[in-house]
Amino acid sequence: MSLLSPRRELGEFKKRYRYMAAFVGLAFLALATRLIWLQGVQHEQWRDVARENITKTFWLRATRGNIRDTHGRLVASNRASYDVYVTPRAFLDIDRETGAARVEQEEVDRLAALMELSAEQKADFVRRLLGLSVRRRAHQIEMFSDISRDQMAALETHALELRGVDVLAKPVRFYPYGNLGAHAIGYLNEVNAEDIERLRGQDYRAGDVIGRSGLEASLESILRGQRGYRRLLVDARGRPRENAERIADVRPEHHDPIPGRDVVMSLDMELMRSIQHAFRGHPSGAVVVVDVKTGRVRALFSKPAYDLNAITSGLSRADYATLVDDPFRPLIDKTIFETYYPGSTFKSFTSLAALGDGLVDPDLTVDCTGRYEVGPQRMRCTQVHGHVDMRRALIQSCNVYFWRIAETVGLERVNRFARDFGLGERTGIGINSESEGFLATREWYERNYGRFRLGYTLNTAIGQGNTRVTLIQLALAYAAMANGGVLYAPQLIERIDAPDGTVLERMSPHVRRRVDVPTSHFTYNNEALVGVVNHEDGTAYSARVEGGVTVAGKTGTAQVQRSSFPLGIDPRRAWYFSQSHAWFSGFAPAEDPQVAIVVLVEHGGAGGRMAAPIATRVLEDLLGHGEDRPAPPAPR
Repeated sequence: MSLLSPRRELGEFKKRYRYMAAFVGLAFLALATRLIWLQGVQHEQWRDVARENITKTFWLRATRGNIRDTHGRLVASNRASYDVYVTPRAFLDIDRETGAARVEQEEVDRLAALMELSAEQKADFVRRLLGLSVRRRAHQIEMFSDISRDQMAALETHALELRGVDVLAKPVRFYPYGNLGAHAIGYLNEVNAEDIERLRGQDYRAGDVIGRSGLEASLESILRGQRGYRRLLVDARGRPRENAERIADVRPEHHDPIPGRDVVMSLDMELMRSIQHAFRGHPSGAVVVVDVKTGRVRALFSKPAYDLNAITSGLSRADYATLVDDPFRPLIDKTIFETYYPGSTFKSFTSLAALGDGLVDPDLTVDCTGRYEVGPQRMRCTQVHGHVDMRRALIQSCNVYFWRIAETVGLERVNRFARDFGLGERTGIGINSESEGFLATREWYERNYGRFRLGYTLNTAIGQGNTRVTLIQLALAYAAMANGGVLYAPQLIERIDAPDGTVLERMSPHVRRRVDVPTSHFTYNNEALVGVVNHEDGTAYSARVEGGVTVAGKTGTAQVQRSSFPLGIDPRRAWYFSQSHAWFSGFAPAEDPQVAIVVLVEHGGAGGRMAAPIATRVLEDLLGHGEDRPAPPAPR
């Protein structure tokens, strides 16, 4: 028996009904609000998601800009590479209940036959298909890269028979000169996760390549270009739709990539080849050639180097370990990164410092007995030179003379003149890691050695002690000597071109400073440098080319420290690494200088015997007729 009267039951029902009606109303209001939000505010977002479900996008890589030498020769270009992309679900039979996958053997066999895959390659393809996660089965996966033209032709011929297979062309970097100029030109490799995060917003994706060194790295934004894409309408199996034009508001799209701009270097690759030829027989060293009147860099040669094609395509661990363990350090750029004692090539700066303010009379003669005493210490010269003035001391490279005048000139004055010529500071060449060299001061010696000694000044005067320079610094300094004191910034790029050859930007020479040295002092110094090569007492006289280009320069023989020997070097090869470095720094033609050159033969011994012949031979190839030139001697 009910405890409530009919009237009260009706009232309770109406009350509950109002609650239910309010709840349903709120629910419909929420659904309507959500519907308005989805179809109004988020319409474009979900429309794009719907489009993605029926489209497939192929990203088209931009063609990277070419790099050419000063005469237009291709130094870095692109070749076509064809990659095969596969949609895995076109080759898999998926169990809808369990999600388990097995391969469609007929489809796999057809692809393997067309590409003439080996049994091992075919098995690897199947293994990769079955190893993919469920989420990736509907995505395109690169399965084969850089296929042959025959494979590409077979796939294109039978394209209608294949499901979920696309062949896409992409440019691959190619370096016609191999390892010649490798450090300056640079190389590429694939971006990693850190690169993508660091370059967020610059549209780098997995599989893209990026410049890692040299011009390829420093001009990445100029050379790279901008990717394009091709978007097709597909069915559930990933096949292009035949009735794509009937689908409203959805059309296939195609945007061509924008190629990168071309770069024209100041380097002359045939000059580099000439240097490579002249350097045969010497395992390690470097050469720099610069224009005297502009600072344009004509050659940056570092030996040994690495093959750009091999390192760009990817070295094996064994090959990379071979490069790292090589005692001649092929990964090091010896032209701008490595620093060396300049030896007697530094004496020109000491002589200019001595001539300044009339500190030393150039006609002053010093009697060289082959040794120089500083307190209890006896310092030996290369030989007994007898009575020499400044000119003969430069020509014959007499250490005793420069030790004597160094006591008058002083360390700080020598350093100041060297610094005015750009030593001890980076040149700003703009590629790789450039060293600044080192000019030790009195304060540095006091801080590191407890007190300052006269011997430190004497060692600096002949380019030893703690003085260190790079080849590019020395080349620009000698160019400044040759042109009357204009110190240029090194210029490695001549211009930037559009892909059709239109000149977009042309680089102009940049003067860093003008060295405050009287013209008469330059004339005196340069005449002595002519004598080094052309006077019968000159240290480079045997390297001259009779009737050829008149070369002026200075030889150097710089001692090395045992601490610089490669680790784990075979004791039987230690004799080689204990030999001095051979130097030659100069310019030509002496009567109207056009180029300055610096040659370093690591552990070559005497500069006049090893480095000077390379310099005169290269200069004869560049400026002369290249005839009747002496071959450089083989290393001992």
